[in-house]
Amino acid sequence: MPILTVEKLTKSFGGLTAVSNVNMHLDEGELVGLIGPNGAGKTTVFNLLTGVYKPSSGTVTLERDGKSQVISGQKPYHICKLGMSRTFQNIRLFKDLTVLDNVRIAMNKDIRYGLPSAFLHLPSYQREEKRVRDASIELLKLMKLEEKKDELAKNLPYGEQRHLEIARAMATNPVVLLLDEPAAGMNPAETAQLTELIAWIRENYHLTILLIEHDMSLVMKICQRIYVLDYGMVIADGTPEEIRNNQQVIEAYLGEDVNDA
Repeated sequence: MPILTVEKLTKSFGGLTAVSNVNMHLDEGELVGLIGPNGAGKTTVFNLLTGVYKPSSGTVTLERDGKSQVISGQKPYHICKLGMSRTFQNIRLFKDLTVLDNVRIAMNKDIRYGLPSAFLHLPSYQREEKRVRDASIELLKLMKLEEKKDELAKNLPYGEQRHLEIARAMATNPVVLLLDEPAAGMNPAETAQLTELIAWIRENYHLTILLIEHDMSLVMKICQRIYVLDYGMVIADGTPEEIRNNQQVIEAYLGEDVNDA
C-alpha cells in the first residue's frame, strides 16, 4: 500500500485552476521527483499536501504505523504531527535563533513534559531537554553544522542554510519529507554534495521523499520515479529514462538537451 496517495487533487483561486485532478502515489522508501515549468503548480501541490491550502476537491491520504488517514484540509501543524514535513522554495528559518535552536524548536511536538515540570525544572524536564539537545546535535552532525550550532541562522552561508532547513524538517520525525527546490541557488559543487546527502538520508533514515527541483542532473540521478506537471495537470509519470524520452515532456519542459543531463 502506498504511504502517500493523492486522488483528483484540485485547487482553484477564483476563476483560475492552479492544480487540476492530480493523481499521485508514493510507496514507502521511494524518492520521487515532481518537475515542470515555472507556474506549473508544483509548489501549490506541496501547499495542498501540507495544509497551507485547502483543496477545492480531491483527497490526500497518509499511511503511518498501519493506519490510513485523510489529511487533506487539515491544519499544517496536525499534518506535521501525523508525519509529513517540508522545506520551502524560499528559505524560512528562524534567522535570529541559533542553528541549534532552529532544530530544537522543531522537536517541540514530541516534548514529554508538562508546564509545571518546565517551570520548576524538575528531573523530567531536564531529561527531556537533554534528549532533545542530543538528538538535535546528531542531526547537525549529519549536516556538518555541529561546529556552528551556536551561530545565528542568518549568519550561515546560503548552502548551509539549506542544509539547516532540511535538518529542521527531519527533526519533526516525518515519514514523508517534501523538499521544495533544495538545490536552488547552489553552485555545482554544493549541488553534488546535496545530491549525495538526499540519497543518503533516504537510505539511512528510511524516509519517503518527494522532491521539486529544476536541476535535471540531480533529478535524473537520484529519483526513482518522476511526475511531470504542466498547467496544473500531470502530463506524464514514470522512471527517469521514460520521462527523459517522453516527447510531450520534452516539448513542454525539458527540451532536446535533456539527454545531456
